[in-house]
Formats: sequence, structure tokens, C-alpha cells
Amino acid sequence: MYELRVPKDRIAVIIGKEGVTKDHIEKNTKTKVDIDSKEGEITLTGKDALGLYAAREVVTAIGRGFNPDVALNLLKPDYVYDTVNMADYVGKSKDHLKRIRGRVIGREGKSRQLIEELTETYVVVYGKTVGIVGLAEFVPVARAAVDMLLSGSPHANVFKMLERKRRDLKRQQLMGVDLKEEFKE
Repeated sequence: MYELRVPKDRIAVIIGKEGVTKDHIEKNTKTKVDIDSKEGEITLTGKDALGLYAAREVVTAIGRGFNPDVALNLLKPDYVYDTVNMADYVGKSKDHLKRIRGRVIGREGKSRQLIEELTETYVVVYGKTVGIVGLAEFVPVARAAVDMLLSGSPHANVFKMLERKRRDLKRQQLMGVDLKEEFKE
């Protein structure tokens, strides 16, 4: 059993139109999703530990701002979810948080979009977090880019690193190298 708390404005998204998203999560993970929409609390129950874990990841991703179609990718075995807490990079200043959010998003969303394109992941900036959903071999690369931007690295350096990593990953995929070993840090 898992008990999760999600923002109240995301409850309707987790339920979906006529309960479709909630039903899809329950059916594909063999879990029961109970939602207290007034408090924003969600209880996941089930007998299959893997199903419970998958349901928790999907619900958490939707709660952190992802579109349900993107979050449901987490039901596939090769997809993972990661979160970066921007509060770890700032003091108490709201202006500083706003500034580093802007660094990740970029002008007209260009930085976020470029990270997504170069890493084949989905990136969402919601509240004080940056969420990343994608294939297991690409999520650590996207996370490294977000960490670099939040730490103040110049955008050009971040994008050069992403392009280099993308070339390396594509080359390794063509050669059949085990990518999971390559990015263990």
C-alpha cells in the first residue's frame, strides 16, 4: 500500500475524463486507486508489488505536472521517472527560484524543448520541481543537463554536453553496448 499526496489541481487529471485515466492505471497495474479529492490524498492498494510501484510512479508523475499519456509510459519496463527539487539549488528567495526556473524553461520554452529533443525525454517544470520521464538510458543525461542549468552553467555548455552525450549514446546503441553500465555514477 502507498499513500500519496498530490496537488489538488492535479486530482481531476489523475481521474481523467469519466474516470478513464484512473481506470487505466488500475487495470494495467492490478491496483486499486482511492482518491480523496478534498485533501489531495491518494491511496494505492494491491497484491502485486511491481504493479503498486508502477501505479505510484504514474500517479506521482501526473501529480508533478505530466500529461497522463506521458506518465502512462511509466507502465513500460524501460521507462523511468526522476524529479529534481529546485529548492535544493536556491535560498529562501522567491526571485531566485523564479530565475532558476526560467533557466530550465528558457525563452519561450526553448531550453526545456532542447533538453527533451536531445535526450528523447519529457521534461516538466511544476512548482519547485523539474520532472523527467523517459527511457532509462536517457533520463540521467537529461537530469545532468537540468542540474547543470540549476547550478548556473552557461546554456551553451549544457547543450554541447547534451549533443556529445547524444552522439555517444547513438553510437553505443548502434554498436550494442550496454548503456546502463555506461551511466552508472
